[in-house]
Amino acid sequence: MSANPQKNRLGRGIASLIGDVAPSAGTPLPTEGEHRVVPIEQVRPSHLNPRKDFVDEDLEDLTNSIRTKGLVQPLIVRPSNGLEGGFEIVAGERRWRASQKAELSEIPVVVRDLTDRQLLEIAIIENVQRADLNAVEEALGYQELVDRFSYTQDELSSVIGKSRSHVANMLRLLKLPEDIQAFVRNGDISAGHARCLVGVENAEDYVKEIVSKGLSVRDVEALVQTGLKGSAGKASKGREKDADTKAFEKELTDSLGLKVQVKLGSGENGELRIRYTNFEQLDEIRNRLLKKTLG
Repeated sequence: MSANPQKNRLGRGIASLIGDVAPSAGTPLPTEGEHRVVPIEQVRPSHLNPRKDFVDEDLEDLTNSIRTKGLVQPLIVRPSNGLEGGFEIVAGERRWRASQKAELSEIPVVVRDLTDRQLLEIAIIENVQRADLNAVEEALGYQELVDRFSYTQDELSSVIGKSRSHVANMLRLLKLPEDIQAFVRNGDISAGHARCLVGVENAEDYVKEIVSKGLSVRDVEALVQTGLKGSAGKASKGREKDADTKAFEKELTDSLGLKVQVKLGSGENGELRIRYTNFEQLDEIRNRLLKKTLG
């Protein structure tokens, strides 16, 4: 299933979206949207905006800038079905909130006819590009597109302009209990820390260790490994690696440019571990494995 042309256009970023307008049931707006200055009370947030957390302290600098220079970049809005003569924010809720704090009576907007799907796509793209979303909000935005509009991870990757592994790793965060997700929302632990805890029992105990000791993601990986072994009983000591196994590890490490380890089990079984440090390296591993398999 290939992504439709609308989705591919969206992947170019927020700047290219201004001239991309869906047809309206009434009088259609201009292709590039319509620039207006409207009373601020006629503009309201959208429930589809993936960003839910707004901290007043974080708005202070923007508020001061708007007081001094005005609102330089207009909001993108669409006509609101539930508010007569009003508008729903597509992109720019943070600017709208700061404009309220700056006590502006009017704000510049670009009015566009957009479907719910287009609104959600644009909102996610703008927020991701500005790094305005925490990891859980980003994941929830992706899941909304999956649930409401049947996106695949490959299509999401194309639309958002992120790697497929990035999308998959973000969605994994939603498997965590809500109290663990809250730690990510609040910035107490990173998305990398949280991913280590997916499927781990007593994840809250690990979070306490992360916060109290300032553990790195690698520290947490090691802690989870040790903890899981301990809870399952006394871990059996691994077999000593022979010269051939060590040579095998070195050969793969040199070939991939990534750390490769062989963990020997009983008999002829075992595990092959490849350590990566970012999503691009994970994508490269995937591509090389698929190329060998399919080629």
